[in-house]
Amino acid sequence: MKKLAAMLMLATALVTPSMAMARDVTIEAQLVRYSGNAAYLAVYLTDAAGTFQQTLWVAGRKTRYLGELRGWVQGASKAGSITLDGISGASVGGGQTLTVHADLADALIDAGYQIHVDSAVEDGGAYTDDAVINLGSTPAKVDGTGYVGTLSVSM
Repeated sequence: MKKLAAMLMLATALVTPSMAMARDVTIEAQLVRYSGNAAYLAVYLTDAAGTFQQTLWVAGRKTRYLGELRGWVQGASKAGSITLDGISGASVGGGQTLTVHADLADALIDAGYQIHVDSAVEDGGAYTDDAVINLGSTPAKVDGTGYVGTLSVSM
């Protein structure tokens, strides 16, 4: 019986920390209503110093337009991590919402990290840091400056 109890405690000790190491974070970028082509968006994470850490999602499949997302391209290029396998999807039209789910380490929450959204529309302009929000444990919402009307984060 003691062996069984010890094994159960060991199994719990090994499983519990891995469950607590990451949180499912929901990021929603609600675009303003506009007519024209759908927007290309890059959603990425920076540390407290503003240094690029990770691409969370890229909306837009034509690679020739991704270069317009300058803040993301510059940060990802320096980090050597412009790999989009499994983190890209279709562009987003005016008035629509892009919802991204990301598993982020608990250590990043309330530690000065920020989520950025860059936006661009073919023949319509580009906005680096269209919306930027702190990665905190309480739900938050900010206004964008370009195609992003609002950006919200919840856990």
